[in-house]
Amino acid sequence: MYRLAGLLAVAVVVLAGCATVGPDYTPPERRAPAGWQARGGDAWQPAPPDPHTLARWWDTLGDPVVTRLVEEALSGNLDLKTAEARIREARALRGIQRAGLFPSVDASGTSLRQRTSEHGTTGRAAETDYYQAGFDAGWELDLFGGKRRAVEAALADLEAALASRDQVRASLAAEVARNYVEVRTYQERLALVEANIRIQKATYDLNLSRFQAGLIDELPLQQSLYNLEHTRSQVSSLQTGLEAAQNRLAVLLGKNPGELSAVLSEPAPIPVAPPSLAVGIPADALRRRPDVRQAERELAAATARIGEAAADLYPKLRLVGTIGLESLLSGHLLEWASRFWSVGPAVAWNVFDAGAIRKNVEVRSARQEQALLNYENVILQALEEVENALTAFAKEQQRLERLEKAVEAARKAEIIARDRYQAGLVDFTDVLDTQRTLQSFQDEMAQSRGAVTTNLIRLYKALGGGWTPNPTPGTSPGISSEDS
Repeated sequence: MYRLAGLLAVAVVVLAGCATVGPDYTPPERRAPAGWQARGGDAWQPAPPDPHTLARWWDTLGDPVVTRLVEEALSGNLDLKTAEARIREARALRGIQRAGLFPSVDASGTSLRQRTSEHGTTGRAAETDYYQAGFDAGWELDLFGGKRRAVEAALADLEAALASRDQVRASLAAEVARNYVEVRTYQERLALVEANIRIQKATYDLNLSRFQAGLIDELPLQQSLYNLEHTRSQVSSLQTGLEAAQNRLAVLLGKNPGELSAVLSEPAPIPVAPPSLAVGIPADALRRRPDVRQAERELAAATARIGEAAADLYPKLRLVGTIGLESLLSGHLLEWASRFWSVGPAVAWNVFDAGAIRKNVEVRSARQEQALLNYENVILQALEEVENALTAFAKEQQRLERLEKAVEAARKAEIIARDRYQAGLVDFTDVLDTQRTLQSFQDEMAQSRGAVTTNLIRLYKALGGGWTPNPTPGTSPGISSEDS
């Protein structure tokens, strides 16, 4: 036993002084632009956004229905539940890797009745009993840090899974709000079409009565009829789009298609986007976005696995031991004289494998390079997404202002044309043109209203909104501004 204590002491000293092979991970430094390139006038400001507002940006729309739908989706969406299951999987895998740092103990017991052959070495048959019970213990000392690198990689995988869940949350909130805006946009477009149908029906009825009275020929009558029927034909396609948006919204909430029809059947206005919002600087957005954090954690895991693979190049030292009781008679099994034990170190070293271990290290290094390139690519895509969202939000607001003026002018022109036609001052072609123009402009205006709010949703998502950050200390992406 004194020898065993000495071996353990030597092993502890060796373990304390051993090195961890493989590169130590350091978050890559990434210089983000000092400011955004997009120009939007007063549509957005470079001031830092309020974290609470960014986390629950859908409240800024001022619509209780969209707030309730987003919250239902965050509790019932199947993709989000899948992401939660992946987190549980990653947490369990980390536990498996951590278990490799500690000794393992197995218990075993045997009770045998055996017979020897008459033609065997003894030359006669014999039947005997055999009883054995004991414990086997083993502990692989992590001399070169391979197991610690595996734990490090598993922890980074867990943090990447957490970031992936946050990305799903952010995307889900944006998708729910976007589909809700689409529903309200279709409803407004339908209302405008129905209003135009009433106007065009009145025009047709007027032409019909005038034709029957012999005041006009058949051409204006047929023109007013095909204009009316063409407008009526648009109802079906708009209703199809409305149903599809409602069904998509139901699925996002984890419900069957059609379950939200009753909730959304009553038309409501398109949520109005705030005229301006604070967007901060690029470095703030990149640090907040969960997809950037996920890519950075995947890079950390890939770096740790280089060391895990490199540890196979070196010897492995295990402390093994067995202790138990052994007897040919059951009555003697628990006696002190039945005890047995063995203990000692075991060394294993793969001295020749035709270069397989070194090739595995090369594989891990190549995967780390891929993870680094992916991290850089995710950052570039994030910057592009924000720049595009900023431009789209600002420019669509300008377009909506002009469309509102165009609709107002087209409405006045349609009224003037109808009055002049009834007075016999112009022919029906003028009325037909103004009604078509008014309908077209009104439909564009409704779509533009929806697009402004949709672009706001895209912008909030691009800025990393829709989730509450809770990063693990020391693992934030190394991103700084060019001015810092």
